[in-house]
Amino acid sequence: MLRGGARRDQGAYAGAERAGDDPLDAAQERRVRAVLALGGVPQSDLPDGVQQVRLRLLERTASGREAPRDVSAWAAVVASNLAMDWHRAKRRRERLGERLAALREPAHPSGEEASVLSLAVARGLDELPAAQRQVVVLRFFADLPVRGIAEELGIPEGTVKSRLHTAVRALRERLHDDEVV
Repeated sequence: MLRGGARRDQGAYAGAERAGDDPLDAAQERRVRAVLALGGVPQSDLPDGVQQVRLRLLERTASGREAPRDVSAWAAVVASNLAMDWHRAKRRRERLGERLAALREPAHPSGEEASVLSLAVARGLDELPAAQRQVVVLRFFADLPVRGIAEELGIPEGTVKSRLHTAVRALRERLHDDEVV
C-alpha cells in the first residue's frame, strides 16, 4: 500500500513538472499546513510555508534531481524543517530586539551603586595629571566639545583628543582594578 501511494505521489510530481501545475495536491497541502501548524508556525505564516515547500519541490525538479519516492513524506519533512527555521529566526529577532532595547535604555545603577561609582571616578580623577583631569572635566562634566576645550585652553584639538584618550583609558583601568565596573 505504501508503495502504491509512493508511485501515485511520484506521478503527481512528474505530472506537475510537465504541465506546470501545482506540485502539491490538496491532501499534500493539508499535510504540509498541519506539520507547520503543529511545529508552532502561526496561522498567518502558513501560506508562506506552503509556498516554500512548493518552491523547494519545483527547484528540485528544475535542478534535474530525481523525484522523491513519496512526495507527501518529503513535503512533510521540508515543512518540519521550515518550522524549525521559523523558530530559529524568531529567537534571533528576539535576541536582536533585546540587544537593541539594552542599547536604547541605559542601565541606571541603584543609589548605592551610583555612589560607589561616583566615588571611584572621583578618586580616579584625583590621580590623573592636572592637564588630563582638566580636559576630562571640561568634556564630560562641562559638556564642552573638543574644539571648545582647545579654544578655551589655547591648545591644538589633537592635544585635547590625546589627553582625553589617555585619561579615559587610565580611568577605565582604575575602575576595572577597583572592580567597580
